[in-house]
Amino acid sequence: MANSLFDQLKKAGLVDEKKAKKVKKQKYQQAKQKKGKKGEAVVSEATLLAEQAAKQKAEQDRKLNLERQKQQEKKAQQAAVGQMIESNRLTNHAGNVAYNFVDGCAVKTLNVTQKIHKQLIAETLRIARFKGGYVLLAEEAAQKIQQRDDSVLIPLAGQDDSLSEEDKDYYAQFEVPDDLVW
Repeated sequence: MANSLFDQLKKAGLVDEKKAKKVKKQKYQQAKQKKGKKGEAVVSEATLLAEQAAKQKAEQDRKLNLERQKQQEKKAQQAAVGQMIESNRLTNHAGNVAYNFVDGCAVKTLNVTQKIHKQLIAETLRIARFKGGYVLLAEEAAQKIQQRDDSVLIPLAGQDDSLSEEDKDYYAQFEVPDDLVW
């Protein structure tokens, strides 16, 4: 009981010396203004500190709730994208023609049929990462997924912007067919 409310709040880490001085100064100014007015109670220092601590805690809680809400929205969006991929993926595409594509910095190979290979080259099908593997999607479904989360889709081969326009014009004369089979 020897500790004042200020000391208790200070120990709890809700108040620091700088804020306490600021509140004390405000209290002094309010008391000076109200000195001429009789019958009005002066707000105590402890009450001001408690109100300030409550406001601070409410602000922290609001920030935490916003962060949790963002995480839940992201999780729900990922679940929706996973469900869209599951319902729109193509099955029975395994074949004996190898289709090579770049995922990040690694070149990956997907064995597909000749028909699927031609569709991949024509960019009417897209490749997506799904559950540690790769699946094929129709372009319409891929566009819907891209609006929600484009990180699951493998970029198209024609989207390489690392070359300048001069380099692209120069290398255009040495065109290599995409459907070249060795």
